[in-house]
Amino acid sequence: MFKAVIFDMDGVIIDSEPVHLKLEYEIYDELGIDVTREEHSTFVGTTSHYMWDTLKKKYKLSQDLDYLVNHAREKYFNHLTSEECEVALVEGVRDFIRKLHERGTKLAIASSSPLNVIEAVVKIFKLEEYFEVLVTGDMVRKSKPEPDIFIYAAEKLGVSPNECIVVEDSHNGVRAAKKAGMKCIGYKNISSGNQDISMADLVVEAFSEVDADRLFK
Repeated sequence: MFKAVIFDMDGVIIDSEPVHLKLEYEIYDELGIDVTREEHSTFVGTTSHYMWDTLKKKYKLSQDLDYLVNHAREKYFNHLTSEECEVALVEGVRDFIRKLHERGTKLAIASSSPLNVIEAVVKIFKLEEYFEVLVTGDMVRKSKPEPDIFIYAAEKLGVSPNECIVVEDSHNGVRAAKKAGMKCIGYKNISSGNQDISMADLVVEAFSEVDADRLFK
């Protein structure tokens, strides 16, 4: 019996990947590195520490890892909280979240984004009443595609992994959910790039395709 749904945030709750792409390529230009779109897409769903550690080693960047991570995070947070913010809710996701909440489902966000970004998104889009747990990749040892973040979210919710459904849009996120022993809904967001989410238990192109009541039968 499923008791909880754990949502990824970027690309699932908010359509933020195009903004991430734009801002991160501005940083790549600053650093003078040529990162292909294909390579960039492999980092979707991972933590900024994982991404910048990988890029620092590959491109032999002289900048300190903490500087790279903090610079990228500050750049995105400043955009997110500005009047010029281009990030919007994914179509249909609010109704889906509301229906789950109304039926008494425990809800969590488990995102590789830092906590201040998760909290800002929840506040900006008025989602505070729905989520009882907010988990960031900074709280666990290993980034997606390892299962740490989802196992930790389940612990915080007080449920077993086999009582959870994860909603993800990235290859790394779906892999993490399955490694955690959880069922997974793969949301095919074209803004997230060509992500292989075929290993999800259910793949949808719109949240209107998901019947919240039937999930728990």
